[in-house]
Amino acid sequence: MLENWVVMPTRLPLVLRRCHTCTSERFQANGKFRVNAHHKLLDAWLLVLCTGCGETAKLTVLERVNVRSVRPELLDRLHDNDPGLAAELLQDPVVRRRNRIALDWDNAWRLDTGGSDHLDREVIDVSVRFAARIPVRPVLLITEGCGLSRAEVERLITEGKLVSAVRLSGKLSGDFTFTLKR
Repeated sequence: MLENWVVMPTRLPLVLRRCHTCTSERFQANGKFRVNAHHKLLDAWLLVLCTGCGETAKLTVLERVNVRSVRPELLDRLHDNDPGLAAELLQDPVVRRRNRIALDWDNAWRLDTGGSDHLDREVIDVSVRFAARIPVRPVLLITEGCGLSRAEVERLITEGKLVSAVRLSGKLSGDFTFTLKR
């Protein structure tokens, strides 16, 4: 029987960027946007707050874009300070590259295993789905979901009792499956 696990975000990730006011390198996005019009041109920023001093920084979303080229739904979401849009934009590689930022997902996600009835079976087939592109080590997910220690999971991988089509060392942010034989 196939078990379905889901890696769910619990909040927006922290933005890794140097603060110009203090020595902090972490900013918290709260889903607020600033939109500014220059005649027929539009600028839009996602506002983030420094976790150290509270200073506001702007992450460029749109820069000098013709108003007619912006989808009306997007403009409405920017004006409504849609937190879902903030989450989408933080995950957008173009926005991250343009603003030279990285994301810190520590303590910003949880694993939903659907219960612990699978722990007593000899063979467990698990499909792990990511609700957002959260980079997590599969070994960490397996230790948390199966209630095993990290050393025990590493031992099961070396013995060939924990197998997957993807590499279980390193980080993943995409869906994968694995089989655990006890």
